[in-house]
Amino acid sequence: MSETFDQLPGGPETVPAPPPAKHGWLNFAIDFGPLLVFFITYKFTSGGEGAFAATAGAIKGTLAFMVAIVIAMAVSKWKLGRISPMLWMSGILVLGFGALTVWFHDERFIVMKPTIIYAGFAALLLGGWFFKKPMLKYLLQSALEGVTEKGWLALSRNWGLFFAALGIANHVMYELIQAGEMSFDLWLTIKVWGVTALSFLFTLTQLPVMMKNGLAVSESDAK
Repeated sequence: MSETFDQLPGGPETVPAPPPAKHGWLNFAIDFGPLLVFFITYKFTSGGEGAFAATAGAIKGTLAFMVAIVIAMAVSKWKLGRISPMLWMSGILVLGFGALTVWFHDERFIVMKPTIIYAGFAALLLGGWFFKKPMLKYLLQSALEGVTEKGWLALSRNWGLFFAALGIANHVMYELIQAGEMSFDLWLTIKVWGVTALSFLFTLTQLPVMMKNGLAVSESDAK
């Protein structure tokens, strides 16, 4: 909140979430850099006609994405002093599903991964909200200074519902790809640009919730 959360960019992704107040540009690069690497690698290596060319591009993109996510985790530990729980989860799933994609030469594993990530975060956040545990606060490691417990609970609920919606939408697209009614290229474009833009727009809708529940705003930000 990666596909923002510290990598929560996403498909071949990381997953979206409210951006921390500090190191904003670095968090953005860590969140969305690996996904952008996948997108660029795929676009430049999937030239030609036929399904084989697209699959070959997806395999090369997946390998580049796996390397990029490891680098992102290393940079996060080096520059931020930590690897967030969301980045750990995204990294593990990227490497796991990436290995399956390469081994079976099947890009469907790439399309399946976001659904699992989104469903996992939705279950975690909504389950925490139900039991009055603001799991978003722990996942973001108190990145939003001053937000009250009530505010964290509201944000956990809202982001949980958002991830649930993303998971359902991604599963629908997966089924459309399986039925031959949607291309992998279109899915990837929606994943990289559409979900990213939607995540930022959703983050903006949560600003009133944060402000109402004690979000600290520096004097420079208030000017």
